[in-house]
Amino acid sequence: MPPRRRIDPAQGRAALEGWARDPSSSPRTTTATAVRYLLEELSLAHPGNSVEFRVPPFGVTQFVEGPRHTRGTPPNVVETDAATFLAIAGGTLSWAEARESGRLSASGTRTDLAEFFPLFRA
Repeated sequence: MPPRRRIDPAQGRAALEGWARDPSSSPRTTTATAVRYLLEELSLAHPGNSVEFRVPPFGVTQFVEGPRHTRGTPPNVVETDAATFLAIAGGTLSWAEARESGRLSASGTRTDLAEFFPLFRA
């Protein structure tokens, strides 16, 4: 069953456009909506439960087909801040650059997610 949408796509795209115009001074609510919208897009485009992607404090999603975990911390976890996630999603920062610079932490054998990004072009 596909994940249930919580962010209206029109509102999500509007928040994403607002963030992309000026990332450094985007209101927190705009950033939060943009992050949540893109996490939903990621899980819709690549359904599954084998990787957990965390963008605290705004959201988390599970995606990518493969072994499913049922309790505790999943074996494949990626975590980053909102600015880094939106930069990767928008193509202004590569997956490799984010990992090498320490702006992104990833643990597990299924956490090289470079093929899934960018999600849009900033």
